[in-house]
Amino acid sequence: MASQPNNPLHGITLEMILKHLVKHFGWEEMGHRINIKCFNIDPSIKSSLKFLRRTPWARAKVEDLYLDSIGK
Repeated sequence: MASQPNNPLHGITLEMILKHLVKHFGWEEMGHRINIKCFNIDPSIKSSLKFLRRTPWARAKVEDLYLDSIGK
């Protein structure tokens, strides 16, 4: 597999991203920043992963929030 030096998400799983965001912001703040039901109604890592894997626009927003939170 070729290295991806210009991709800050290379090697970072969606689960790792969600866990970081929950620790950094908490579910309530994430729900305010990205208004999706899996963050606002009975949130969990499992339900969020299921939704985000099927919904590219929401996953892109979560990845952008992650990059902002780490300063990239």
